[in-house]
Amino acid sequence: MSLIGAALGLIAETGRLMVGQSSYRAYLDHMAAHHPGAPVMDERAFFRSRQEARYGGRNGGKCC
Repeated sequence: MSLIGAALGLIAETGRLMVGQSSYRAYLDHMAAHHPGAPVMDERAFFRSRQEARYGGRNGGKCC
C-alpha cells in the first residue's frame, strides 16, 4: 500500500471513531479469534447493531 493510501485509510478510520462507528474489520477479527465457527453479522447488520447500542435502538433513546 502506498504512503498516501495508508494515510487516507488512517484518516477515514479516525473519522469513523470520532463519530462512534466501530470498525467492522475489528469485529470480524475478534469473531475469528474468539468465536470461530459462530455466525457473523454482515456489515449493514453490524452498523445497525452498533447504532442501537450507542443510541438506545427501538425507541429506547428517543427524547420526544
